[in-house]
Amino acid sequence: MQSSAATRPNSDLLTSLLTHDAGDKAEARDLAEIIEFVKIDPRPFARSSDDRPPARQGHLTGSAIIVSADGEEVVLLHHAKLDRWLQPGGHGEPGERLGEQVALREAREETGINGLSLHPEAPQPLDVDVHDIPARADEEAHRHLDLRYLLVAPAGSRLKTDPRESLAVEWFSWERLGELGLDQGLLRALAKARLAIIDAAAA
Repeated sequence: MQSSAATRPNSDLLTSLLTHDAGDKAEARDLAEIIEFVKIDPRPFARSSDDRPPARQGHLTGSAIIVSADGEEVVLLHHAKLDRWLQPGGHGEPGERLGEQVALREAREETGINGLSLHPEAPQPLDVDVHDIPARADEEAHRHLDLRYLLVAPAGSRLKTDPRESLAVEWFSWERLGELGLDQGLLRALAKARLAIIDAAAA
């Protein structure tokens, strides 16, 4: 007889999503969509699947809000293809079943920071967001169902830009974020991150 883990490969992921508190109505809608997607798709991080009908073309992604060890700064990268400031993150790889696995690996690859860790007090995921990805020459239009996690960088971490992914990677103070034209979903996630840092410091 198969174990329950074998018959429900997304059970840990689904549990984390079912206990997630949405920050606003937009996130609540996105969370509901992601939960339904995870319930019916046995490989939710796979970039393509013959089992998905055209109306459901998309996949989970994992991304990271990275804060400095003192909580005073956050990392953003200037995405090469989209020409905008975003958090590090991207697609899952074979064998990755949890958003935090994807977020940690992608964050390390895109920023060059070793020793990143999940913030011990923050919700996991910190935030969720669904957004449309336009069609390109080698890829049809689809949706990214993004799971976002709060990560902490070791003190003295230096950044390294991956030119395949970004034009720049920089530390920003919380006060500078308003200058960057960030989308509302990312601003919401950053606000949650800052609140988690403040709450942890006050505890």
